[in-house]
Amino acid sequence: MEQELQARAAHLAGIREKAEAEMARMGIDAAFIGRLVDTFYGRIQAHPRLGPVFDERLAGRWPDHMEKMKRFWSSVAFKNGAYGGKPVQAHLGVRGMSADLFPEWLALFSETLADIAPSAEAKTWFMATAERIAKSLTLSLFYNPALDDPTRKTI
Repeated sequence: MEQELQARAAHLAGIREKAEAEMARMGIDAAFIGRLVDTFYGRIQAHPRLGPVFDERLAGRWPDHMEKMKRFWSSVAFKNGAYGGKPVQAHLGVRGMSADLFPEWLALFSETLADIAPSAEAKTWFMATAERIAKSLTLSLFYNPALDDPTRKTI
């Protein structure tokens, strides 16, 4: 059992080291993650459609959310386990949230990366990751398998 734990710890350390090296090669560090989150969510707050939805949920809690998002993106980029939340559950029941907001979220994220990403490779990596996250959340929150039923009659 002890050897298994040590082997697992060594494996996880190797994953983190590889991720850190990949991010460093693209110019990504903790300071960039902080800048990305601060810039992006500043733009979210000013956005005419996204801002009210986020503010409805986060009013008075924006600083906590910003720190949580920094831990989230750090965990995703560096595979360091900094984030331990449950994104799907966190987004359930958010008033005003709809599937059609995710493309706007992605467009704003892309604009932010275009302005501040340290390299084209970093922009590509973060956009691909954000697109996977948006797709996963959209499916988890809004997918209705009945709509895919080939026997369902359309009007």
